[in-house]
Amino acid sequence: MDGWLGVVIMIVLGVGFGAVMIGLSVLLGPKNPTPEKLAPYECGMPAVGDARERHSVKFYLVAMIFLLFDIEIAFLYPWALALRDLGWMGFVQIVTFFLILLVGYIYVWRKGVLDWGPVRRPREHLERKAA
Repeated sequence: MDGWLGVVIMIVLGVGFGAVMIGLSVLLGPKNPTPEKLAPYECGMPAVGDARERHSVKFYLVAMIFLLFDIEIAFLYPWALALRDLGWMGFVQIVTFFLILLVGYIYVWRKGVLDWGPVRRPREHLERKAA
């Protein structure tokens, strides 16, 4: 239990600090609500439409791809800490990892998953087509 005592103390301190700060905010903070302050905040824009409206599938694809690449990049930290012990074999492994990541990125890019807006044709192409 001696090894866990420091962890338990840090958890108690963290939760206690958070609770005290929230309590002080509730007790000492100004209380003058206005309709603007009580309105739901959505990126600085007034809320339009129903919150339960369907999103495009591309929205979810980009979100999943972001999570995938974000988690894969998180694996770099432990690798960087163990780099000296891994030697050249670790370097080859991380280069292989980056190549696989690059191939995945190029694949989703070429498939058009990262394209959000409608496809716009250059004006010259449209003028030549009309003529």
